[in-house]
Amino acid sequence: MLLWPGTAICRRIGVDPESDMGLVRSMFNMLVYLSVALAFVWVLV
Repeated sequence: MLLWPGTAICRRIGVDPESDMGLVRSMFNMLVYLSVALAFVWVLV
């Protein structure tokens, strides 16, 4: 479930999520969850 955003983005741009040991998928997951976390903190503060 936590890897879904990165997997969906990789499939959408045509990159195999497993091709490079998941590094591209991890990058997309980091960007997605970073933006969610920053938005959450922004609302709280």
